[in-house]
Amino acid sequence: MTAGALPRARRFVGRGGILLTADVWGESSSPPLVLLHGGGQTRHAWGRTGPRLAALGWRVIAPDLRGHGTSEWSADGDYDLDLFAEDVRALVAEVGDRPVLVGASLGGLSSLLAAGEAPRAAIRALVLVDVAHRPDPRGVRRIVEFMRREPDGFAGVGEAAAAVSAHLPHRSRPDDPEGIRKNLRRHGDRWVWHWDPRMLDSFEGRMDPPGMAERLLDAARHADAPILLVRGGISDVVREDIAEEFCARVPYARRVDVAGAGHMVAGDRNEHFIDAVIPFLDGID
Repeated sequence: MTAGALPRARRFVGRGGILLTADVWGESSSPPLVLLHGGGQTRHAWGRTGPRLAALGWRVIAPDLRGHGTSEWSADGDYDLDLFAEDVRALVAEVGDRPVLVGASLGGLSSLLAAGEAPRAAIRALVLVDVAHRPDPRGVRRIVEFMRREPDGFAGVGEAAAAVSAHLPHRSRPDDPEGIRKNLRRHGDRWVWHWDPRMLDSFEGRMDPPGMAERLLDAARHADAPILLVRGGISDVVREDIAEEFCARVPYARRVDVAGAGHMVAGDRNEHFIDAVIPFLDGID
C-alpha cells in the first residue's frame, strides 16, 4: 500500500437507514481506523491522511457524515448531535473489530458520545482532533459566520478557493484551486458547499449549551479506551487552558499540540499531524 493509493468506495448504513458514503484504504485484514471529519467538511478532508495511515498497516475508513458530501441528508433537516453519535455507533458495529476512531471537531464530539454513553460503541482508542468538552465560542462563531457567507454559492471553483484562503490566512494558498472542487456541488450555474445548509442552525445552538461540557467529560471518563487530544497549536476553538482542563479531568487522556496548525489540524499541517498520532497508535494494545 503506497501513500498515494486511491481509495475504494463503500456505503454504510447510519441511524434510520441513512446511507453514508465512505472512502476505504488498506487491506481488509488490517486493523480498522475510522476518520470522521468536522462540520462543513467532507471525507476528502482526509485525502492525504487516509493513504498514509493505510501504508502504516491500518484499514482506514473515511465516511461523509450525514448531510455532508455524497452521504444522504436528514429528511427532516434534523442534525442533532445525538444523531451523529448514533451514526458512529452504526459505523463501528458494521466495521467490527473494535476500530480506532479519529474525530475532528463534529466528528470528535460524535465519537466521544458514541464511545462514552450507553450503548457504548466498542472501540480500541479515540483520537480527538482539536475538540474537547467545550470550545471557545468566539472560534466557533467565526467558523459558522464563514459557513453562512455566500448562501448563493460561487461563480467558480477559484472563487470558492479564494474564500477559504481568506478564512484561513495562516495556511499557504494552494497551487491548484481545483483541489477544492470535491467540497463543492453544482446548484444551477453556481457552486455551493457540499453540505446541507439546514445544519447551521444546529451548529449555532451547539456553541456551549448548558450541561454539555459536563456531559462530554462524563462520556470521556466512561469511554473504555485510551484518548489522545490533538490540539492545533494556534487553534481559536480549543484554547490551551481548555485542553489542559480536559486532560486534568479525564484520567489517562493524553495531549499533543501541532505547532502552526489551527482548528483544521490535518488540513493545515498533515505530516505533522500524522507524526503526532503515530506514537499513540503504535502504543495501542
